[in-house]
Amino acid sequence: MSDGARGDRYDNPLVERYAGSAMVRLFSPRSRHGTWRDLWIALAEGQKALGLPVRDDQIAALRAARDRFDWDRVAQLEKEVRHDVMAHVHHYGELAPAAMPILHLGATSCFVTDNGDLILYREALRQLEVRLGRAIAALARFARTHRDLPCLGFTHYQPAQPVTVGKRACLWIQDLVLDLDEVRRVRAWLPCLGLKATTGTQASFLSLFDGDHAKVLELERRVMAAIGFERVLDVSGQTYTRKLDWTVHQCLSGIAQSAGKFANDIRLLSHDGELEEPSEAKQIGSSAMAYKKNPMRCERIGSLARYVNSVAQTSAETAATQWLERTLDDSAVRRLALPEAFLAADAILILVENVARGLVVHPKVIERNLAAQLPFLATEEILMAAVRAGGDRQHLHERIRVHSREAARQVKAEGRPNPLLEHIRADPAFAMLRDQWDALLDPRRFVGRAPEQVDEFLGKGVEPRLRGLDLAPSPDEVKV
Repeated sequence: MSDGARGDRYDNPLVERYAGSAMVRLFSPRSRHGTWRDLWIALAEGQKALGLPVRDDQIAALRAARDRFDWDRVAQLEKEVRHDVMAHVHHYGELAPAAMPILHLGATSCFVTDNGDLILYREALRQLEVRLGRAIAALARFARTHRDLPCLGFTHYQPAQPVTVGKRACLWIQDLVLDLDEVRRVRAWLPCLGLKATTGTQASFLSLFDGDHAKVLELERRVMAAIGFERVLDVSGQTYTRKLDWTVHQCLSGIAQSAGKFANDIRLLSHDGELEEPSEAKQIGSSAMAYKKNPMRCERIGSLARYVNSVAQTSAETAATQWLERTLDDSAVRRLALPEAFLAADAILILVENVARGLVVHPKVIERNLAAQLPFLATEEILMAAVRAGGDRQHLHERIRVHSREAARQVKAEGRPNPLLEHIRADPAFAMLRDQWDALLDPRRFVGRAPEQVDEFLGKGVEPRLRGLDLAPSPDEVKV
């Protein structure tokens, strides 16, 4: 394509900027229509094996022409016949004229479009399985490294009981692990349409085999085995039920939800100065504010996740509005919504892996933020220790309440560092703790079993799921 032509047309950002090269190739015209040709070859081979007048030289001709495409000729034919499948039937027949009489024999368009789409979706799910594995592995390394680094926990984005950096990362990993399980489940479960003919009755194939039902079933079994499917829908109209698309879209939406939550958390922690996504040395955060270092990768994850979640809804609406044995109002939206959801999910996981591999931790900021809230969080430990040392629980509780109110006032009204511990230490009611203060205020006292939970989760919940996956870093570049 010339520079002028490229500058004068709309390019899909999912292809040009975001998705990985393998996913882009998978949904390319060559891949899609090559899959159609595989189905036509498998159909001809099955028909020959079961006694229909299909010759070896016709199958050989189909095989020889399988990878030859003249896209201009296809466009010309489609303009004439106004039917994309028949344009490809005629083009394939022109390339393999000996096979033209038996090409697409007994089939309807959905034999190649629907079965072909499901072949692509299954392979796309396999690619996402690898992407998920890489992202999970990168986050697992991060969690293990920071398994016992205390940090301030948040509920309602308000300071809460401390956790550890590694334990928080395990929350992100757990969501992605659930997505990995679902990708594997859907991929293994996904059935194909099979050979159902125009209204799903298999009438054309029954006619070809002179009413032999067993041969119709055997042809379907052979063709589907040739494309690697063990499960075939028992019944259908002309198309497979569009609830299959909804199931696939839900799976992709799950990935988007998990990644969106991860990205939002990183953005919040970046604002607090505790964590940062990776950035290049010459990366510009703002065209005006030169000092800025924005979480652009995580913002992009959130943006793409929003798209996947919204476009998934189209499959629900399509499934609900199909008429009887089929309508064609599903076609245009499926050409857009399903490939683009896969491309966006692929792009999201490339970014998640990239961010996870390069996360920057600022322990001093984490320590400072935790120290600012620790006096309030430690009051229960202080109270219990004082009671164990012989103090009166109700009296001590009231003293802490008074000191806490005053400390909060000074922090908010006067901008002072939190003086609560100074007030409590100076209070004679707590004199019995004078030798215990350092131990009582050690942040590791407040993280519970967080480090052990990291070890247990990674060992039992993560590592077994990653066995057998290619966990090498993604070769795809993160583009700005």
